[in-house]
Amino acid sequence: MDIYLPQTSTGPAPVVVYVHGGGWMSGSRNDEIAKTFFGELTQRSFLVASLDYRLAPKYKFPAQIEDVKCAIRHLRANATQYNLDPNHIGAMGGSAGGHLVSLLGVTDPSLGWDVGMYPEQSSQIQAVIDMFGPMDIIALFKNSSIKVGEQVFGVPNNSDPVLESYSPLAYITPDDPPFLILQGDLDSVVPVEQSLLLRDRLETTGVPVEFIIVKNAGHGWRPKGGEMQPGLEELIQIVADFFDQNLR
Repeated sequence: MDIYLPQTSTGPAPVVVYVHGGGWMSGSRNDEIAKTFFGELTQRSFLVASLDYRLAPKYKFPAQIEDVKCAIRHLRANATQYNLDPNHIGAMGGSAGGHLVSLLGVTDPSLGWDVGMYPEQSSQIQAVIDMFGPMDIIALFKNSSIKVGEQVFGVPNNSDPVLESYSPLAYITPDDPPFLILQGDLDSVVPVEQSLLLRDRLETTGVPVEFIIVKNAGHGWRPKGGEMQPGLEELIQIVADFFDQNLR
């Protein structure tokens, strides 16, 4: 992970963890989309940690979520060294990263994904921002030519029932942390319906959730057919405001 220190700090800093996208098979902690958010967050005295995790197809799921959970435990175990507040950790991610931070927010150690170092620490977080993440893997990929089931999740096909257990929708409970969902209306990779499924399940369960549709936005905040509304600068403020409200 890369650590971005708060620009000003009067004590242990709240933490924002960024998890990159890339279809669980590519990408890195140097994600350029991510870096557009880091300046505002560090200016508001957040410590930001941007993560790498093991990638498919070499490493099959749940290696990816295991690594993300281990990173949270690492931060808590080293809270004094990093001068961070272990009781105020949030996470954000886009696409596959949105899927992973959503899973991080709604799952607990009973699933067996808290493996590796720092077992005495919790991997629970206090706030989640999902940007256009897959929420129902079967619905998203069942008619796709991409062999996600086989390459990422180690199952024979994209409709294998096991994939339900890797979808965040399966684990939402009333005690989950607040969510902010950001979704482009013209996203053809992860369509709006995926984010609506998450919003509806959170609302039905009683979990606080904000949902923002970004007009004229494709996947990865690529403008399509016009100027994005809200624009990237406004999205940066929305993200920082959400963490200000939920991690202080």
